[in-house]
Amino acid sequence: MILDVRSSHLLREVMKNPNISSKELEKKYQLSRRQIGYSFEKINIWLKSKNIPEIERTNNGYFLIDKSLKSRISLDEDFRYENLSELSKMQRVNMILLMLLSKNEELSLAHFTSELKVSKNTVMDDLKKVKKIADDSGLEFRYSRKHGYLIEGKEFNIRKLLISTIDKILKMDQGTERVRRIAQLSDEEIMEFRRKIEQVEKSLNLKFTDEKIEIMPYILILILRRIRQGMQIGSFYINYKEISDTKEYLATEEILHDFKDVPEEERLFITLHLLTTNVHWSEGLTEETIPNLVQALDEMLVLFEKNTCIFLKDRDQLLHKLLLHMKPAYYRIKYHLTEANDMYEIVSQDFKELHHLVKKSIQPLIDLIGCDIPESEVVYLTMLIGGWLTRQGENISKRMKAVVVCPKGVSISRLMFSTLRELFPEFIFLDSLSIREFQEYSMDYDIVFAPVFLETKKKFFLVNSFLGYEEKKRLRKQVMLELYGYVPNELNIEDILEIVEKHCVIKDRKNLSKQLLEYINQNQTAEFSYDLNTKNPNLYELITPSMISLRHSVNSWEEAIELASQPLLKSNSITKHYIEAMIQRCHYDPYIVIGPNTAIPHAAPDEGVNEISMSLLRLRKGVTFAADYSIQLVIIIAALDKDRHLRALTQLMRLVRNDQDRQQIINAKSVYEIHEIIKKYAVDQ
Repeated sequence: MILDVRSSHLLREVMKNPNISSKELEKKYQLSRRQIGYSFEKINIWLKSKNIPEIERTNNGYFLIDKSLKSRISLDEDFRYENLSELSKMQRVNMILLMLLSKNEELSLAHFTSELKVSKNTVMDDLKKVKKIADDSGLEFRYSRKHGYLIEGKEFNIRKLLISTIDKILKMDQGTERVRRIAQLSDEEIMEFRRKIEQVEKSLNLKFTDEKIEIMPYILILILRRIRQGMQIGSFYINYKEISDTKEYLATEEILHDFKDVPEEERLFITLHLLTTNVHWSEGLTEETIPNLVQALDEMLVLFEKNTCIFLKDRDQLLHKLLLHMKPAYYRIKYHLTEANDMYEIVSQDFKELHHLVKKSIQPLIDLIGCDIPESEVVYLTMLIGGWLTRQGENISKRMKAVVVCPKGVSISRLMFSTLRELFPEFIFLDSLSIREFQEYSMDYDIVFAPVFLETKKKFFLVNSFLGYEEKKRLRKQVMLELYGYVPNELNIEDILEIVEKHCVIKDRKNLSKQLLEYINQNQTAEFSYDLNTKNPNLYELITPSMISLRHSVNSWEEAIELASQPLLKSNSITKHYIEAMIQRCHYDPYIVIGPNTAIPHAAPDEGVNEISMSLLRLRKGVTFAADYSIQLVIIIAALDKDRHLRALTQLMRLVRNDQDRQQIINAKSVYEIHEIIKKYAVDQ
């Protein structure tokens, strides 16, 4: 990352004069509060990329600088930065866009050359980029002799482009003056709307971010100008009740008190703009604002903790911080008002792995909003969570990162991934991959676990698809010895809890387990075992006698799947579609065969699973699967998610590997005899 000229000057200034305030910087460098804030965001990301403590700002506008900053950055250092003495191509393009979207008169080529102080050829080249941006926004850029240059199309799309263009120009040097001049705005009308917005803050009992306070008057003035010019939004997809029942709708009525004949659609659009505006404080932020948002954020953090084996401290404070961000983000995402984030490139380069892990944890938010979350919104979540991790002393970039490569189908791959993640909680497990995915994988990682040999320059460990208790112990010792040169001591959470229970009454066993785990995990050399799936069902609880079928033989593997599935179909655990999906998958997935005489047909949860379930078909005479295998045990697996069936699958794998017990099931005379054998595997090892 390279600092721009403005950010470099500001960094030098606060290093030379740590007692300078934001107000003094604004005055000295003729910058707005928004521009100062934006520059210090860039400065902190630049410092973080160099593992240097960030600069903090107090509520009074002063700067808190780490003592090590001066020793780690020379004041005479020749910072590399972009040259802003002339406007860049994109800056010129944004100024042309603002001229087109805020115009009060017909625009010709001469208007552009006069404003930008460049030649006609340069402007003509810039107009090609303008056309490309208009096309990408679903709009048309054209020229007519009567009306000059103009942008046409759906007013909703024009408004989105207008808002993002104002935002970009305000971030330029002299951005405020440029917007006022181009859009022909007076100081009086800007101050009037500023007062209206401050009144909105009081009525809503919140405070918008400095950045939004800066930009909102310009947006509101230009939207109302377009409405007066007859360029109205018209109807667009919106949940009327969801918007009109908000405090922001009442605030819109207050803003528009002096403006007559503003259509309802326009009032809803302005309300939507207020709803999507970032706030840094709110007294009235409750669950009723957006039902289930708190729960979705909490579930996201649970997934993040599970994906990283990092336990977040002061979790309620982080949850509130995320809630402040996600309330406006919810409306931006739902109504497709998210714009590209210029922080994305920085985050994706410098915090690539953290961004990847955050993306793997956002499914609860996707389920709540009902659509995918744009990358630029995930970037903000990454920055918020990343800042929290830094605050509690965690640094994902310094943790060992591992991938699991398994060619043996989805269920076995997930089982391996889950087992290894629990066995090595000090590692960050990024992904479970097929061999082809591994060959094209772009994330940075340190360790590869796989049941087959792979060509890699990273640390490679060959592991079985299924690991028994002794194999787990051997693998952990092998990995720790090779990576760190020693074998750590073993600690077991459950053993510790049993000792505590002999002397104390435990009020909250679950939270005590979690806090002990967090404490032990601070020592990266300790080994412990902790069952993350204690609530998941055992194999015998899923394969009950009523779920077991006995047959002498079948004519085909398709018939075997049909017969094995009948108990699940009768209990409404699966639908007929799930049976069809399993048969279809067996045509191209040979990895349903998991051991001698045994196959586990399955399909995706969304292909007809109503509840987590399993059933077993025992054949006296084997049926041919995948051309090469004679199968006598067909176990149907119907999983609702990635995890809840893994405990039962682990027990099934142990059973299948035991030649004696597997053969006893094949020779059993009754379903109860089979169930008794399955019960033996209820104790996890």
